[in-house]
Parts: sequence; C-alpha cells; structure tokens
Amino acid sequence: MLRDGGAWCRLEVEDAFAVHVGWDQYLYVGSDRPCHGALARIRELGLFPERMDASADDFEPEEDGVRRPGDDDFWAGLHEAVVRGHAALLEEIYVQNASRWHRLTSDTIEAVRAGLAPRARLAVWPDLSSDISSVLHALPADGLIEGVWQDEGGQIHSAVADEDAFAELAARMSRAQAAALLPVYADERVPLFSAVMPDSDGVVRARWQADRALGDLDR
Repeated sequence: MLRDGGAWCRLEVEDAFAVHVGWDQYLYVGSDRPCHGALARIRELGLFPERMDASADDFEPEEDGVRRPGDDDFWAGLHEAVVRGHAALLEEIYVQNASRWHRLTSDTIEAVRAGLAPRARLAVWPDLSSDISSVLHALPADGLIEGVWQDEGGQIHSAVADEDAFAELAARMSRAQAAALLPVYADERVPLFSAVMPDSDGVVRARWQADRALGDLDR
C-alpha cells in the first residue's frame, strides 16, 4: 500500500492502539503505552520516528455525510429500484479511495449483499448503457471524469481521467459491453442511494459516513 500509493486507511483499537496511513504515505502509530523498544528498533532500521501529540489523519466527522445503515429496509428499497429499472450499479467503497463495482439484477442482489466488505460505504447509480458511442460522445472537453465499463467477460472496471487521458479512456471503453461516465467532483457526485454497511448486530460502527444521495437533497 505504501509502495504503490494505494489506500489511505485507519486501523484502530479504540483508546489502545492505532495505525494511520495518510494520503502523503506517512505512517502514524499511536499507543496508550510507552513504545521505547519499538522506537529503538525503528531507528536501527534507519528510519526517523518523530513524536507527535496526535495523528495528522485523526478522525474528523464528515459534515456533509449521513449515517444511513445498509439494513434490510435499505436493501428492500434497492431491490424495488432494481426491478423497476431505476438503479443497477452498486459502488462498494471498501477503503477511502478504493472501490469495487457490481451490476445488480433481482437475481443477484442478495449474493452481492452477502459478499460486501465489512463496514463498506455504498453508492447506487443508474445502470450502465450499452450505447457505447453515446457514452463516449458525452466525454467533457476538459476536467476530471470517471469511466465505468463492463468488459466481454462481465468484469466491471473504472478509471478516473483528465483531458490528457481521455483518448486512452475512450479506447478502453470502446471495447466494452456497457459503460457510463460519472462525475468526480464532490458537489456533482450525487448517487441515487447511499448507505454504510452495519456490523452483524445491525449497528453502524464504520467511522466514515455515506455520501448524500438524491433523496437527501430535498431535506
């Protein structure tokens, strides 16, 4: 994760131990006990630990998010939306900047639900389009855009591109069975539905919140 500029994350045992991997790839380790032996070992490895009062990536509640659980009511509403053709694409955000995509049908929705990562954040979008030429024609002149597409084997891929990479993105999507373009900027990226997966006892303990969805904009 550190070598490849991968996922930002927090791993924590509340009030006891924490490891935060920041966007800048700095590693913050916190403990409720002195760590003199660990510090000495780190220095032996040629690294340079620095004492801090708090992690630069400590938890801060998201002001614009919502704490909607991905419970039975959420999945019943999603199932109805899928049957009616209003929604079919599920984005499973299992760490802060990494996601998996699932194309839902009434026959597969329960299997997808069972395989989701614990405490994943969910965003539901309209279905992919089989009219690839129309999707590619909608590429903006500049800025950032996320392309999502399903290949001939049924796998779903996504990539964020700016105007310098639009040609490469278009080439990859041109061979797809179905595709869509999604906004990247926070004020434009509004899913149909959103939720956070609860633990097995029904309680949402994930520290992140779900994105505001279309249904929240009228409240």
